[in-house]
Amino acid sequence: MQSWSSPAIPEAAGNSPALRLYDTAARQVQPVTPGAEATMYVCGITPYDATHMGHAATYVTFDTINRLFRDNGHDVHYVQNVTDVDDPLFERAERDGVDWRDLGTREIQLFRDDMEALRVVPPREYVGAIESVDEVIDMVGKLLASGAAYVVDDAEFPDVYHRIDATETFGYESGYDQPTMEKFFAERGGDPDRAGKRNKLDALLWRAARPGEPSWPSPHGPGRPGWHIECSAIALNRLGIEFDIQGGGNDLIFPHHEFSAAHGEALNQGRRFARHYVHTGMMGLDGEKMSKSRGNLVFVHKLREAGIDSSAVRLALLADHYRSDRMWSDDLLADAQTRLQRWRAAVSASSAPDPTDVLARVRQHLADDLDTPKALAAVDGWAADVALGIGSDTDAGARVAQIVDALLGVAL
Repeated sequence: MQSWSSPAIPEAAGNSPALRLYDTAARQVQPVTPGAEATMYVCGITPYDATHMGHAATYVTFDTINRLFRDNGHDVHYVQNVTDVDDPLFERAERDGVDWRDLGTREIQLFRDDMEALRVVPPREYVGAIESVDEVIDMVGKLLASGAAYVVDDAEFPDVYHRIDATETFGYESGYDQPTMEKFFAERGGDPDRAGKRNKLDALLWRAARPGEPSWPSPHGPGRPGWHIECSAIALNRLGIEFDIQGGGNDLIFPHHEFSAAHGEALNQGRRFARHYVHTGMMGLDGEKMSKSRGNLVFVHKLREAGIDSSAVRLALLADHYRSDRMWSDDLLADAQTRLQRWRAAVSASSAPDPTDVLARVRQHLADDLDTPKALAAVDGWAADVALGIGSDTDAGARVAQIVDALLGVAL
């Protein structure tokens, strides 16, 4: 699947300190230690609606990580999926009276346009679920052969499920207790009451064909992939086991990331799926989580259509720490627009203070679990000095603009 055009990323002088990020499984901030190549998998969209600010906050976060890896000299192998065959897509298409394939194609293109506008560096590999069906079929077969999966006793719909006891460490990624797992499993696409399952938390691997649904032939019978196995197969086949970062919003911690990891670990002698599990907080509006089910969405393309500078949108998304649950508001955007104007005026000044220390602090703050509020504040301080007429460095503005572009993705 085609991704989108990459922004030009300037090479800023110097390098970032080694990156440290909060690991959900460890429940603490830890060093990220890639080799020459940094590997990262971030879960993509289910294309049944447009990109909202919650999506944008997540992808801008992992784009910042991508940029920091590059600043540190790593080649980045970034993979992202698109769940272009799933129940929410079928349901929305039926509601709107359109073909689900046409709906998916339209929303994927809108997502590409939004990411390009936000200057998000595209993944090296952008993979649709439909493209990966053969990979899923192969992986399901291996899980069945190993005893990690089973077929429900249902002559009409013989679905294939993963056993939660197939790995000894199931639950390590989320750290949730059984009641919490059961709650989220029911709320986030699970089917705890499916007759024939051995455990209510066992996750669907292969959904047997139902009337009116798309399906593909397989040794397990015609059907389509489950959600978690899709990401597991795509990641493993491109990055291998123990890749550096598995990422997404914190609503994916369980069951999606827990099971994606469990599927891979069941076939790799329990080796950890990813070295680091990184999750962003939720974006809300008017005191509630922003979600399609609530209908309280602010869309990226609507802001673009209203003439809002995408660099201001990006600054608004970076204004709070990526792990915090936070609210989108008109005031947040207005503050970002004002900040963008101040920064652009400062880098355009004929002279300014030497930014060496400021640039070092920007890198240090970002390397410390992506502390974007402090990084932005460091640039704010430099811009305030420029406004006061302090400094005589004629090259300062260009140097600041370069690192703000390279690391924060903001064009000045």
